[in-house]
Amino acid sequence: MSSLFRHIPSVDRFLQDMEQDQSLKSLPRPLLKDLVGEFLDLCREEIRSGAINDEAALALTALSARAAAYVRFKARPHFKRVINATGVVIHTNLGRSILAGEAVEAVVQGCRHYSNLELALETGQRGSRYSHVEKLLCRLTGAEAGLVVNNNAAAVLLVLDTLAKGREVVVSRGQLVEIGGSFRIPEVMKKSGAVLHEVGATNRTHLRDYEEAIGEGTAMLMKVHTSNYRIIGFHKEVDIADLVTLGRERNLPVFEDLGSGNLFDFSPYGFMPEPTVQQVLKSGVDVVSFSGDKLLGGPQAGVIVGRKEYIDRIKKNQLNRALRIDKMTLAALEATLRLYLDPELARRKVPTLAMITAGRDELSARARRLKRRLARDLTGLAEVSVRPGFSRVGGGSFPEQDLPTALVAVSPAAMDVESLRQGLLATDIPVIGRVEDGRFCLDPRTLLDEEFALVAGAVRTVLQDGMN
Repeated sequence: MSSLFRHIPSVDRFLQDMEQDQSLKSLPRPLLKDLVGEFLDLCREEIRSGAINDEAALALTALSARAAAYVRFKARPHFKRVINATGVVIHTNLGRSILAGEAVEAVVQGCRHYSNLELALETGQRGSRYSHVEKLLCRLTGAEAGLVVNNNAAAVLLVLDTLAKGREVVVSRGQLVEIGGSFRIPEVMKKSGAVLHEVGATNRTHLRDYEEAIGEGTAMLMKVHTSNYRIIGFHKEVDIADLVTLGRERNLPVFEDLGSGNLFDFSPYGFMPEPTVQQVLKSGVDVVSFSGDKLLGGPQAGVIVGRKEYIDRIKKNQLNRALRIDKMTLAALEATLRLYLDPELARRKVPTLAMITAGRDELSARARRLKRRLARDLTGLAEVSVRPGFSRVGGGSFPEQDLPTALVAVSPAAMDVESLRQGLLATDIPVIGRVEDGRFCLDPRTLLDEEFALVAGAVRTVLQDGMN
């Protein structure tokens, strides 16, 4: 065994050999050196276990190809593209919404070149980064003013810190929501310095509950849209118009956290009623916050719109600088908002809207095309079929809305379905699907047409490897 260890090539010999490999030339040398060291540690383990027992197997020529493959595999970026075949459109674990082509191009241009991020081209003087999207936001929503921060949690924090720090905010007990990542309204309110005054019961809150809660220490009335769950049965909440009227009578601003911001009317497509930002502002709400990367289909952002007197105060909060968005987010958001100037154009161009509103016939046709591709590539490896199923909007939006779809189901011939699922997680471009009734299911709703070939190739590779 000690003789075998002495025959292991040195790190430097491997590095010299790999310098000739074009596929490895872009790797930083320190990373390359570390990965070669890891590979040699693996060789030592194989000597100890008896997997390598011949000096010839340790020659540089014998190990070179394997070492290069190991380095290429280990050097892959940790953050990478995946293929979403789950049917969950706004998938939080998979990056939520994907951007429209126009937004992607805007980001590329904003990154590749200098920009007028904070330059007023009319004067050549310093400008405001909000100017790139504020007019668009006002035109689309009917707001008097607006600004954007890095996510909706930051937006809620900033509004409360500005308008209610050290004072009470009245909220219905049934609206004290928790969203993904354990973000809870009571905790973010505490962090802002505002004091929570919850009213009503979990399932029923009346206008008189708000009226009785208002006192000298009250700064704001707040509504939190419960977009990620529904209370049914014996239930009552105060209509936003009544809350606005009360706010006007008591000279208190009304703030609504919409969560998943929505600028598009989904009702013609058979969806349950979901308030749009435009509708909420039209009802008289003073300040509204919402996400840019959920139903809006843009980049991660927290948008704040409303009456100018409040938005101006929020803009001046020093916390705003810590929460502001960068040039890439601004570029993507502006490009996305521009599409919304024509709602039908937005429906076709913004992937989130296109996927959500895709019809049953369209999905069935795409499922048949994917099935034909898989059946051809997986002959003898799996049985492929099309079956009815349901997709989900995701992102805490439309929690009760089932979206009918056509699933492409793969039943492996010589591998259990869980092994197929695990194997697809390890492919160069991981394929994320779901398991139903012992089959690995692919939902065409969240697949792009150009991904069909990638999916077929990945499934074939995993099934073939499982048979070897």
